[in-house]
Amino acid sequence: MPGTVLLLAASPVGRGRLVDAASVLPVLAAVPPSVLSGTDTANVVELADPLEPQAVLTRLRAAAAAPGPLTVYVTGQLQLDRRQRLPHLALARTTPSTVRYTALPWHWFREELRLRPAGATTLILDLHADPDTWQSLTAPRPSGPSPLDCGRDNAVYGRIAPPPSRRTVAAPAYMKAVATILRSGRRPPDEELHQRALARLAPEGGGTGLVLAQRGPVPGDPHAAVTAAVRAGRHADADALAARLEQAAGLAHGPVSEEAMHWTEVRADLAMLAGDAARSCRAWLSVATARLAAGQPADAPAVEAAVDRAHHQWGRIGDPVRARELGPVLAELRGRVPGRREGALDHVRRQLRQLQTQA
Repeated sequence: MPGTVLLLAASPVGRGRLVDAASVLPVLAAVPPSVLSGTDTANVVELADPLEPQAVLTRLRAAAAAPGPLTVYVTGQLQLDRRQRLPHLALARTTPSTVRYTALPWHWFREELRLRPAGATTLILDLHADPDTWQSLTAPRPSGPSPLDCGRDNAVYGRIAPPPSRRTVAAPAYMKAVATILRSGRRPPDEELHQRALARLAPEGGGTGLVLAQRGPVPGDPHAAVTAAVRAGRHADADALAARLEQAAGLAHGPVSEEAMHWTEVRADLAMLAGDAARSCRAWLSVATARLAAGQPADAPAVEAAVDRAHHQWGRIGDPVRARELGPVLAELRGRVPGRREGALDHVRRQLRQLQTQA
């Protein structure tokens, strides 16, 4: 089966640039697609200094939906948004004051990759952190997922480098080392590739920063079983399995635990894949309501994502009766969770008025 490769190199234009991320792309582009992917053939998508986070999200979403192995190479710099203090991948127009609107939230990687089969996704990262982000990443923290969590089923290798000296633009040395190794024409196992790339960094001095090495869960994971059922067109079987896992997680950890909510979100995505926009919308509304009721803030990433996805699915409902039924609930939630796009609440109200006029 063909593989898919996403090459993403991004950093701000101008004084805020910490790393010349795009300089690695010519080296990676010289590597045969099959070697980049580790498969016989592969489709390669390249993004060089993109401007808009939504454009990157569209490409990431398409890559995540492709069958077969997926390898994502990311080179760039990390910055925190001032409001939520969450890590973002800075894009060409990003400045410290506009991170929330012009950079790519790192948790979008986890959100878009979470339905892929276990062991089918590898991320190779060469990231530089600005001083604020570096301090946040290296500070002691309670146990729990890393701020750069990419999902437990995905393999992640690479490094996060500290900010370079003032008035210095760093080179993506780790990713260039990876590309140089791959240009030999052979794709070693991920762990070997990672260790060999780290070894090449030693002569440049200054250490390697934070080393990332996470092997993906093994095949046989329930996520893989759900995904296999979807790809075989057995949508009802996939939903039934996810429903059992949702119930079991609720009994073991509580109905509003992260473990249970995860499977509720999976079922919402399964409804979307089955073409049932109304059921998907209703499920995302349920997720958002439960998270808010549990005390999560309206601008928490998981809450915003749930309302955004409910909004998107509501717009795809073909039955006006069902759309009118769910519209007021969505409007109420949009009033509490406006999200990142201006005018979202006005859009819901306008569409709801049109539906009521048609009735």
